[in-house]
Amino acid sequence: MTQGTEIDRSAVDELQATFRGDIVRPDDAGYDDHRKVWNGSIDRRPAIIARCTGVADVRAAIKLARSQGLLTAVRGGGHSFPGLSVCDDGMLIDLGLMKDIRVDPEARTVRVQAGVLLGELDRETQEFGLAVPSGIVTHTGVAGLTLGGGIGWVMRKYGLSIDQLLSADVITADGELVRASERENSDLFWGLRGGGGNFGIVTDFEFRLNPVGPYAVAGPVFWKMEDARDLLKFYRDWTSDCPDELMTIAVQRRAPALPFVPPDLVGKHVIGVTACYAGPVEDGERVLRPLKEFGSPVLDFCQPKPYLEHQKMFDPSFPHGWHYYFRACDVAGLSDEVIDVVAEYGMRIVSPVTSIALWQMGGAVGRIDDDATAFNGRKAGFTFNINGNSTTAEGFDAEREWARDYWAALAPHHTGVYVNFLMEEGQERVRQAYGAAKYERLKALKRQYDPTNFFRLNQNIRPD
Repeated sequence: MTQGTEIDRSAVDELQATFRGDIVRPDDAGYDDHRKVWNGSIDRRPAIIARCTGVADVRAAIKLARSQGLLTAVRGGGHSFPGLSVCDDGMLIDLGLMKDIRVDPEARTVRVQAGVLLGELDRETQEFGLAVPSGIVTHTGVAGLTLGGGIGWVMRKYGLSIDQLLSADVITADGELVRASERENSDLFWGLRGGGGNFGIVTDFEFRLNPVGPYAVAGPVFWKMEDARDLLKFYRDWTSDCPDELMTIAVQRRAPALPFVPPDLVGKHVIGVTACYAGPVEDGERVLRPLKEFGSPVLDFCQPKPYLEHQKMFDPSFPHGWHYYFRACDVAGLSDEVIDVVAEYGMRIVSPVTSIALWQMGGAVGRIDDDATAFNGRKAGFTFNINGNSTTAEGFDAEREWARDYWAALAPHHTGVYVNFLMEEGQERVRQAYGAAKYERLKALKRQYDPTNFFRLNQNIRPD
């Protein structure tokens, strides 16, 4: 076992005798591979890894962890920004082997196990021209993304991932399996839709499916960063009354060294708008024409393409193993003052893999009653995700400082924060993510379903 942790070996042997998945300990082959998570800046060594194949394995792992008093992390896709899906010395309950996906194209529903990644889900649902609203990087886990809310390319048309969630199977801290939906345990269902992993381990999700694709007008258009102020003022006006089918993300970065980027542009500061039109291709081409014709773009890859191809577009910018640091905030809109901050800090980007993503909100997301789910921020105009990244530890401290400075410069305009974009920032930031009233309601749920705070490696809502 790892230093500082004593686990009754007979208890582990007893677990292993009936466990269908794999029990991995520090001396076992593959331990280092199984403990790794997406964010390469996280290096933690659990005492035991339980790679579960189903509900029985998850319940058994929880039982062992509780009996041994182990700090417990839960991993679906392992994309937690601050690395909360792995821990030192305790137990890692790894759901990555739980990959079942069952599509019902007639009912337009899909059941998804907790180890499924976004790309795997999209591959199955797009076979029938359907999709669940989801994120923008295919190796993100469905579970973590959904439990925090789930923003993505078709949310302005169909809402967040949680807005399409019909039910969830949850294993609570005492090992009980419960179903949560609008009709069963509706209080828990409310909390799961935005409250993260605070109340138990969701092993199965049932989603409503929506018609998307198979083709969409999608992709980025880039300009020189020097054009940022003029572009963002145009973008502010252009998106103010755009149709729900249009979703955009403004991006700042240095132009990457990719085959489709001209060599003389590589490394230059650029600002872009990446779009996805979730409707007929001819309508998308018409709606996006003003963007493509604005100013003097240096790159334009916004065109009809398979929706599956577009969903993979950001994957090369966020591979496993790089060092990632994030600061995030919601803003009401793109005032001239906000635009000035964006223009200034975009020119300060040093790392070739650092970037910002400015998410357009609104549409269907904002029309759902704010009290309907635990997710907070439906009225946000835009959501900033400021990425201070590096490929290795070298230069990472400077990138983190840039991200913090950028975020601080936006402080007068903060209206909230998306919980899935938080690092380990303290209890008050978690409270801010939900707002005072929802936070108190979530605390009451926590006392009901996890009074000892067994599930605390998350954006934690303490029961006390």
